[in-house]
Amino acid sequence: MQTASTNICERMGRSQELSEFKRGTMIGCHLCNKSIREISLLLNIPQSTIGGIITKWKQLGITTQP
Repeated sequence: MQTASTNICERMGRSQELSEFKRGTMIGCHLCNKSIREISLLLNIPQSTIGGIITKWKQLGITTQP
């Protein structure tokens, strides 16, 4: 059963919030030097969403390299 807010979001073209796994997958692809376009095609997620997630991740200052 869907709530009224879910129906409104679907009508407006928005989907559910991304899971931590999908966000991590995006960052992993980014760290493997995949372009935003390539990540979008691989994961079937809009380029604007991917760009926003990567930007927020960079703003947090999280790095995996020493």
